[in-house]
This record gives sequence, structure tokens and C-alpha cells, in this order.
Amino acid sequence: MAYSLKRYIVLGLGWFFVVLGVLGIFLPVLQGILFLLIGFILLSRESAWVQRQLEKLKSRCPKFAEKYDEAEFRAERLWQKITRRT
Repeated sequence: MAYSLKRYIVLGLGWFFVVLGVLGIFLPVLQGILFLLIGFILLSRESAWVQRQLEKLKSRCPKFAEKYDEAEFRAERLWQKITRRT
């Protein structure tokens, strides 16, 4: 039960950021690309199709792959600090 709730929350947040990203492409106030990337990263945790698309993008754009891997490492390290119990 808890896993499915977490999955729906991650999917909901992912799609929320994707919609914000699409709006941000047309509205100058929002950072469209940033929100799209956040949404795709969240969706890649639960969707095999999005994961494959990110892998294709990483293979085509090595600079993006480098930045993505660095950001993922930092996010994982931050998450471990937050969830670490002392």
C-alpha cells in the first residue's frame, strides 16, 4: 500500500513538473527546460519509457550526461544526509 502511494505521488509530481515545463516554454516567467528536466527525472524513477528516453539523450549529449550524473550524485548524497538518523 505504501509503495503504491509513493509511486502515485512521484508520478503526480513528475507530470506536474512536465506541465509546468511545457507552460514555461511559452511563458517567459517560468524556466521551462528546468521544470521539464525535473519532471522527466522524477518520471524516470517509475517509467521505463522515460528512462529509455533519458538514456538516449545522455548518449547523444555527453555534456548533458556528465551534468546529469553529477546532479544525481549530489541529490543522492543530500537525500542520505536528510534521511540519516543519528
